[in-house]
Amino acid sequence: MTSMKRRTFLKGSVATGAVGMAISAGPRMVLAAWPKAAFEATTVDDAVNGLFGSSGLTGSEQIKIKAPDIAENGAVVPISVTSDISGAESISVIAEKNAQPLAASFVLGAGTEGYVSTRIKMGKTASVIAVVKAGDKLYSTGKEVKVTIGGCGG
Repeated sequence: MTSMKRRTFLKGSVATGAVGMAISAGPRMVLAAWPKAAFEATTVDDAVNGLFGSSGLTGSEQIKIKAPDIAENGAVVPISVTSDISGAESISVIAEKNAQPLAASFVLGAGTEGYVSTRIKMGKTASVIAVVKAGDKLYSTGKEVKVTIGGCGG
C-alpha cells in the first residue's frame, strides 16, 4: 500500500515538472517553428512555398516512399520515406488532394539518417509526395495511393 502511494507521488511529481518546464519556455518558444501558412495552404505549390519559400521541386530517384497501393481506411494511412540524398535537412509528406495537402514535416538533425515514418489522413485517392530539402535544393518523388471506403473504390 505504501509503495503504491509513493509511485503515485513520483508520477505526479514528474508530470508536474514537465508541465512546469513547458510553461516556463512559454507558448511562443514552443510554437516558434510552426509553419502555419504551409499547414493551412490549400494547394501543393502553396504548401511547399509556405514551408520552404520556393515551390521549385526536382524529381529524385534517391527518395523512396513506402505506402500501401490501396489504403482500406483513409483515416490512417501508414507512410514511410527514406532519402539517400546526403545532407538532407528535412522531409515533408504531402497528400495532393487533401483540403490542406501538407500532412507532416520533419526537421532532421545533422548526421541524422534520412528516414521518417508516420500515419496520415487521406480524403480520397491521390498522390502522396515526399519532399526532401538538402542544401538550397528541394527534391521530390510521389506515389499514387488508392483510398477505399468500406471496400468500395473511392
